[in-house]
Amino acid sequence: MKIAVEGCAHGELEKIYDVIETIQTREGYQIDLLLCCGDFEATRNLEDLQCMAVPQKFMDIGTFYKYYSGEKKAPVLTLFVGGNHEASNYLQELPYGGWVAPNIYYLGYAGVVNVNGIRIGGLSGIYKGHDYLKGRFEFSPFNESTKRSVYHIRQIDVFRLKQLTPKVDILLSHDWPLGVTDYGNANQLLQIKPHFREQIEGHKLGSPPCDVLLRTLKPLYWFSAHMHCKFSALIPHDDGKDTKFLGLDKCLPKRKFLQVLDIECEEASSGVSLCYDLEWLTILHLTNHLISIRGWKGYMPGEGGGERFKFTPTEAEKQMILERFQNDLRIPQNFTRIVEPYNPAMKQDMDLVGQPKAFLNPQTTEFCDKLKIDDPLRLVMLMTGHALNTSTYVDQNPSSVSISSERNDDEVLLDDDDDGSCPNDDEEQKPSHILSRAPLASVIPKPMWRHDSNSDVSTLDDSSLSTSNMSLPTPKKDSNLSDNFTIENLNLSSPKLSLVVDKGSPSPSSSLLDGISKLPAGDSKSDDPSEKPPMKKFKRRNQAIYNKEDSD
Repeated sequence: MKIAVEGCAHGELEKIYDVIETIQTREGYQIDLLLCCGDFEATRNLEDLQCMAVPQKFMDIGTFYKYYSGEKKAPVLTLFVGGNHEASNYLQELPYGGWVAPNIYYLGYAGVVNVNGIRIGGLSGIYKGHDYLKGRFEFSPFNESTKRSVYHIRQIDVFRLKQLTPKVDILLSHDWPLGVTDYGNANQLLQIKPHFREQIEGHKLGSPPCDVLLRTLKPLYWFSAHMHCKFSALIPHDDGKDTKFLGLDKCLPKRKFLQVLDIECEEASSGVSLCYDLEWLTILHLTNHLISIRGWKGYMPGEGGGERFKFTPTEAEKQMILERFQNDLRIPQNFTRIVEPYNPAMKQDMDLVGQPKAFLNPQTTEFCDKLKIDDPLRLVMLMTGHALNTSTYVDQNPSSVSISSERNDDEVLLDDDDDGSCPNDDEEQKPSHILSRAPLASVIPKPMWRHDSNSDVSTLDDSSLSTSNMSLPTPKKDSNLSDNFTIENLNLSSPKLSLVVDKGSPSPSSSLLDGISKLPAGDSKSDDPSEKPPMKKFKRRNQAIYNKEDSD
């Protein structure tokens, strides 16, 4: 199976798919699958754009909306994880994964799927120590703090992934694993990114949770992005196996953001087959009681705690889940548009565009009902006394997902070191205000895990979070951006060929220069800002210690 791997997409789907088409034409083979390593920017409309943590000057609707609306369709099955520049309100609707557009599938906060027998796992977001032990308390409309904490990795997702048994063929993350630079050409990396030196020498470059997963799961391949450069490494394990790591750049001219791999897979008579992973489904079911929606720290079970702490499922547990899915693990083609897509012909005043309310997605509702687990977004909205919003949008162009393996051009010049953080992003954030809620037990169903009489998890507190509505001003369009950006401006690579195209070439079919590039061996109710309580900030003693530990 030919698999294309892409680094930071930054909403440039049209360009990426054009690149893939060019490679297929030039090399004479078909690419079956595209994997994207975060900063995907699945912005359906301008409201989604307000939920994305990027500086005002970099706000750009991108081209994803064309694939969401049905104007275009992804020519190849596309899987992706989230990064730190995302339409977080949309991805929150799909905590366990789902279709964001026809033929484009999000892996969720964490997820595992099978594509023609290839087991692919993913972990979305980036690591920040002050949020790692917290629950999923955020929902839109976000404030400037929760707009960032929402994409920070949580311990439950790492804990769940650690329950997997080998083998995992491919693992995707946005962050690099901590210390991965010890196993590649760090000197060459420092020539491109000299400001990495202090972090590398202090063994602070990368994500500690990703390193734990790397050592535990020992995947054959690990692909990442975030650092906006290409870096490869070969990580040996104590059992004699190796993990081939590849970090890729962002989609910009003359950048190494794409790699094509040829990986052995099971033959499939019906082309590309996307299925749930049975072990992962069982782990989600067994660990449902561990879901937290608290804005403070908690812990996963461990040895000596008097409760189950290992959730690697037994064969009997897996069989129970398989029967619940009626022995059919194929992922249903149930994509549904629930908001109106962006229409460039409609002139909208960005000063009047605010963040949307949080919506429940029918894909997640269907999945949770079948697996008998909870939607964390539904839980946090219920426990904070908010209405469960469902879409009233009527889709004039309904479409179903069809997995296919057949065969705009403004640059988004995000600074290489920008992670969308605000000045206080490294401080431990506290709720801006607390909502007192009326008792809900008599009017709403209990969460799934409340029915578990054997659960040792403490009940939820009587108060939780609500976020304030903060909108960014109108983004300024950069008149200097070219409308003639073409495939020739891009630097591509495949297992056999590093494709570099001259800027003066007229079309995607222009000649490609040669070169070798290989992997190493083998929510608020009031919209009036004056009615909102003042924002309170708390600062922890010894803050410098926490800042030091939380650096990317």
